[in-house]
Amino acid sequence: MNLNDVHRGIRKNKKRKRLGRGAGSGHGKTCGRGHKGQRSRAGYSVKATFEGGQMPLVRRIPKRGFNNRFASTVVIVNVGELEERFDDGAEVTPEALREKNLAKGRYDLLKVLGDGELTKKLRISAHRFSASAVEKIQKAGGEATVLPGKAPVVKNKQGS
Repeated sequence: MNLNDVHRGIRKNKKRKRLGRGAGSGHGKTCGRGHKGQRSRAGYSVKATFEGGQMPLVRRIPKRGFNNRFASTVVIVNVGELEERFDDGAEVTPEALREKNLAKGRYDLLKVLGDGELTKKLRISAHRFSASAVEKIQKAGGEATVLPGKAPVVKNKQGS
């Protein structure tokens, strides 16, 4: 290895390209824009998705159904998973769930569902609980605390 190999390709203070300063500069006349064509003109701009007239990828991919961009992201945790990961008498919070890798990534709401068995007495804090989860938590001697945040979705008994 040579000393010049270490610094090859490093340009800390690279000067900006000065365009239109004569033929001797290497960027005179057409200023690196070539001859004619769309990109040679002043005011050139194009959409990010434009692919030269080819059908853009964003339009080639099929889209199905309805995607609600304003919907809340809900992370679910089952009481069976809490049984496995937490000790008796532990306090289960969103932070504790993140440490145990049960609630990963970004989310708006945390919901506890009733799948599995629960024998340990746990104090669980979440935004939402299913009816079966609350029943199992209370049966085991624990408590379910609803965290403030977005209002829980309540459906009426007619099914709408």
